[in-house]
Amino acid sequence: MGFTRTRIGQDGVVRYQALYNDIKGGRRSAGTFPTVERAERAWQRAEERLAEGRLGDARRGRQRFERYVDEEWFPNHEIEARTRENYTYYLAKYIKPTFGSMRMVEILPADVRQWVADLKRAGASPTVIRSCFAILSAVFTTALNDQVTQLHPCRGVKTPPVPKKLRAIVTPQQFDDIYDNLPNDAARLLIEIDIESGLRWGELIELRPIDIDFATRILTVRRVAVELVPRFHPQGQRFLVKEYPKDREHRRLKLSAEICAKIKDHVLARGMGDDKLLFPISDLEPTKVNAKATADELRDVGLTEPNATGHQYPHGSITAYSAGGCRCHLCRGAYAIYRADRRAVGKDSPRKPKRRSDIDGHLPRRWFREHIWLPAIRDADLKTHVRPHDLRHAHASWLLAGGADLQVVKERLGHGTIATTEKYLHTLADADETALDALSAIRRTRPSARA
Repeated sequence: MGFTRTRIGQDGVVRYQALYNDIKGGRRSAGTFPTVERAERAWQRAEERLAEGRLGDARRGRQRFERYVDEEWFPNHEIEARTRENYTYYLAKYIKPTFGSMRMVEILPADVRQWVADLKRAGASPTVIRSCFAILSAVFTTALNDQVTQLHPCRGVKTPPVPKKLRAIVTPQQFDDIYDNLPNDAARLLIEIDIESGLRWGELIELRPIDIDFATRILTVRRVAVELVPRFHPQGQRFLVKEYPKDREHRRLKLSAEICAKIKDHVLARGMGDDKLLFPISDLEPTKVNAKATADELRDVGLTEPNATGHQYPHGSITAYSAGGCRCHLCRGAYAIYRADRRAVGKDSPRKPKRRSDIDGHLPRRWFREHIWLPAIRDADLKTHVRPHDLRHAHASWLLAGGADLQVVKERLGHGTIATTEKYLHTLADADETALDALSAIRRTRPSARA
């Protein structure tokens, strides 16, 4: 039973402290107030909130959804840091606006079904709806197990189907075209390791010399770097290094002698210690193009290719870059000088570059995509959308197409089940050639219809 205690401050003013006993019998304060009435209400509210947390108390179901999620479910839910970041976003944007003010016992399957329909009408994609529904279902699974509610409102509710897209696999020729257009040796080595090992991005950027046994050519995947919004990082940084990969266990895979030699040369040339990052962001930054083209260079290269309107422009000029869409080193250099001159006189006001101290040398995915990957894709003139993660898919597909054992590929990729690896069977463009050959053979041996 709570009570109110009178307190006299150093200034002689009388105030009233609200006290109550917690679930373990310990004395707790609900605050200090200027009147007895406010103090009485405070400890009574505290006891009501405490009762909501006691097993079997019907008042637990009367708490608001937002309060239950923020104070009970989310703080005590054991999830990965990146998952917590995603959950926070989905809860704030899609779930709490509808259910936040509702009491837990008031939320029924009809409400969830209406919410799904509203999200669909608002233009949310089936993937987003499915993710939000999974979070809501996880909340009520816990609430049901803890006897906060007697009903799981997500049961029996269906979400829009998520179509399974065909997986486009990078061909060896496409890989070579990208490789040839990368800006430096470090970038080329990084994607070469990626295509040969099938590492996930977080595993690749956390790779260190200590992870590779150059004598046996064995690479051990021990850690993964996860990129976070700083407020979700324990130290407010951008990258959190976990001492286990996604499948929660270390795995080992063998590299070719050629790639192993390249990695060793890379390490020796930079004097890397065993614990240094193999691919820090400083090693991959493209050399800035800001030298003015000479008259001889401009005379030799002539004009740009015709643009959409059929116009051509001299290389090494602003119009060639902006109107002609040319991205050769001469046009990029001219545009870089133009922008630098404008900034020098206080024009354009570019954003301040992000601090490098918060990334600890790790290679951000977005930075790599914008500064390294997309320029190489553009220069290679690929007509298909290719992501860095597609190299992992290509690794699996190439191995299986070449006759590698399915179980070996599963272990190299760190898949949880063999069914995941099986999805890469017959994903190359020529994978069905054997089926077509078999069909043609049958048709050739079929008796003629005219005979």
